[in-house]
Amino acid sequence: MLIVKKLIEALKQGEAISQTAPLPQPTTVLKGAGATFPFPVYAKWFTNYRRENPAVQITYEPIGSEGGVRELLANSVDFGASDSPEAIHLLAPGDEERYLFFPSVVGAVAPVVNLPGLTSDIAFTPEALAGIYLGKIKKWNDPILTRANRGLRLPDLDIEVVHRADGSGTSYVWTDYLSKISPEWKAQVGTSVAPKWPVGLEANGNDGVSKLVKERAGSIGYVEFIYALQNHLTYGRVRNRDGKFVSASLESIAAAASHSMKISHDSKVSIVDAPGAGVYPISSFTWIIFPVRSANDAKRNALAGFLHWMLGPGQRQAAALGYLPLPKDIAIKEGAAIAKIH
Repeated sequence: MLIVKKLIEALKQGEAISQTAPLPQPTTVLKGAGATFPFPVYAKWFTNYRRENPAVQITYEPIGSEGGVRELLANSVDFGASDSPEAIHLLAPGDEERYLFFPSVVGAVAPVVNLPGLTSDIAFTPEALAGIYLGKIKKWNDPILTRANRGLRLPDLDIEVVHRADGSGTSYVWTDYLSKISPEWKAQVGTSVAPKWPVGLEANGNDGVSKLVKERAGSIGYVEFIYALQNHLTYGRVRNRDGKFVSASLESIAAAASHSMKISHDSKVSIVDAPGAGVYPISSFTWIIFPVRSANDAKRNALAGFLHWMLGPGQRQAAALGYLPLPKDIAIKEGAAIAKIH
């Protein structure tokens, strides 16, 4: 509830900002496109950064990770955004050295459900989630689900699977998790921003999935944590590698990031299915992606200025929107890496 209250306060602040006098025309405009996963925090950041730096305006189109990276590769935008550390490799193999990946915040993907009459949070084993998305578990009162939810009356209702229609970093995180916990999923579908889904209805963006799940009784989807909060959706607990059923929260996402960074200092590391106490297993960094080289001095300087701000004031604003600030060692490494932009 604290996160929701902070979110409401942030939105009220945004309304107040919109009623103030218009800002002067910017001298530099940066265009970005990509993931919907971090869009709520990016929208807040870009508004607040312009208030402090009126000469710079940053626009962003939340068109999905694949679309954003394709726009970046085509030089149609100044930066892309993705929740997949393999975004460039998947779409332009061999071009990885031309781009820098900067983690911006840490988030989580939550399974969201629409089950009328549900009296408490539903618990999902990894096998249950893989079975549902493979189309093998078709009813909410399937024994695999009821065994994990003793004392919870699950309805004799068909399961309607909802997934993303667009190429999506959220889908990458979701399928990365399913691939790590299910050999069958890994063999049949694998990890992808745009997998060939065995079953299900499709919707564009985290907003689209949230809306479809909210409309259809018996449905299940997957969205970034803040979208579950914003849309008042019921989200399930997921069994982690310690055998505990854990809900997405800032604390459980922090546990995933903290343990993973103890064993790897690679800023493109996956923290999906991380071991450790209290870990929420479908947690992930999300990345801003931009070219190492820029021929436009003004845009290069504007981007560097924003990145420095993002690592300071921006990180302090992340928690109010349901995202975890970057681990300090990652933020320090990023601050030094900004000098690589030339």
